[in-house]
Amino acid sequence: MASRQPSKGYQPKDLDESRQWFDEGNAPVKNRLAEPILGPKLGPFEFLRWTWRLLTSMRTAIILLVLVAVAAIPGSIVPQRLADPNGVATIRDSNPDLYKFYESVQLFDVFTSVWFSAIYLLLFISLIGCILPRVRHHWNVLRAAPADAPKTWTRLDVREVVPVTGSTDAALDRAAALLRKSRYRVVRKGDSIKAEFGYLRETGNLVFHIALVGILATLGFASGFNWYGQRALVEGQAFTNQLSSYDTFNPGRWFDERQLDPYAVSLSSFVPKYVKDPVKDVWMPIDFTADVVVTEGGNQRAETLKVNDPVHIGDSKMYLLGNGFAPVITVRNPAGDVVFSQPVPFISQDANLTSVGVVKVPDGLAEQVGMQGFFYPSAVELDSGALSSNNPEPTKPTVTFNIYKGDLGLDDGTNGNVFQLPIDQLTQIAGRHTGVDVVLEPGDTFTLPEGLGTVEFTSLSRYIGVEIRHDATQFGVGLSAAFLVAGLLASLATRRRRMWVRVTAKGLEWGAQSRGDDPGLEAAVGRILAKFTLTGSGDKVSTT
Repeated sequence: MASRQPSKGYQPKDLDESRQWFDEGNAPVKNRLAEPILGPKLGPFEFLRWTWRLLTSMRTAIILLVLVAVAAIPGSIVPQRLADPNGVATIRDSNPDLYKFYESVQLFDVFTSVWFSAIYLLLFISLIGCILPRVRHHWNVLRAAPADAPKTWTRLDVREVVPVTGSTDAALDRAAALLRKSRYRVVRKGDSIKAEFGYLRETGNLVFHIALVGILATLGFASGFNWYGQRALVEGQAFTNQLSSYDTFNPGRWFDERQLDPYAVSLSSFVPKYVKDPVKDVWMPIDFTADVVVTEGGNQRAETLKVNDPVHIGDSKMYLLGNGFAPVITVRNPAGDVVFSQPVPFISQDANLTSVGVVKVPDGLAEQVGMQGFFYPSAVELDSGALSSNNPEPTKPTVTFNIYKGDLGLDDGTNGNVFQLPIDQLTQIAGRHTGVDVVLEPGDTFTLPEGLGTVEFTSLSRYIGVEIRHDATQFGVGLSAAFLVAGLLASLATRRRRMWVRVTAKGLEWGAQSRGDDPGLEAAVGRILAKFTLTGSGDKVSTT
């Protein structure tokens, strides 16, 4: 079969005809269309460039920002090891399998986990990669002259012609001066003017994104210098700002003990105020006031500490977290010598401040003694014979003890919880279920069995729970947030506008165009033309 010779401009109807035509030798390169269409091959450098462009695209930045928000959700649901160690311990004890799973995926340390840090770091890089080219482009735009007028003025959004009497050169000078006064960047060239307004829009947009990077950088890096610690402060006692004085302490990854400013704080008095709800018949707190004395730099000053009203000391703040009672317990040996005498903070368990506490006496007696105590500020006896408190104020302070003897576990060098007693390893010698009740009011003394000594409820003190916190991110986040809001407002409130003025046979023709939706453009041009006509003469003539 003779091959069909296509005429000039011949195009095969379909792929099969194209392949037949090429197979018959009519193509310069035989069977080219029959080969698969492949994309360009990427070398190592091209692949890295493609990856960089993909990572630094605005779409990727938005996706990563959403991922950060989603990844932070588990941190607000699952107890975090630094913020709520007791919650972590509760899950460990109540559900070991769930604890192992959470631990394996770092859900107890969400904000320092590998996967959250990876998303955070990618977002940081993506935002910087998006911002740098835009900054360079915006800098070039600021240095460049305003854009020339379009060749076809009929495409402009607004056009107005103002008749001019007198010199058109003087009229152009007035127009240029008026535009500059209206914050336009003006360039006059011959018998025409080109002006542009609204560079602040892109500047504000860039400031917004740079401030967002500033917040991310501050939270990601400066937070490593943060630290906070808790301490129970009893009336009349002093606290010095050093690691050994804290009950619990949580340092940042770059914390140095030299960050702790030298100062001391003592609690002078603590006064709570309660009111009784007549409907629910419960006492409700309405105010807590702690009077403290701060010693700093050799000077003393009195401060008042309240809830949500911290005391500023050095570069840290002291917050009031809680309060309770600290019965003063005195233990004597059989010879009458004092082997233990100090206020013991009891942890509140309900609104009426029914509290629990532990007294450990490791030395001075024939055997180590541990006491598990229950404190009732206003003790009342229930029908069952058990005690309860009906008032958070100490109208009838009473403490009861379950007393144990044996190894308290304090000699092996390991740290123990001061609010826990290893009763499984001890022998109970008094208290509940022993037939020897230990119920003490202030001034009462109980004689320990087996001739170990005596226990006295000497007096009653109050204590407050305070948290001292140093936040290195406050200044950076606050400054970045201020720039972020300012940049956002500037970006939203500014419109990018261009105006041109040229001399025509009818006078000066004004043209304006906005980059983007701008319903106020016509009114803005009208205000400028109104000022122009007031400084000159002639009536404004509208054109279409």
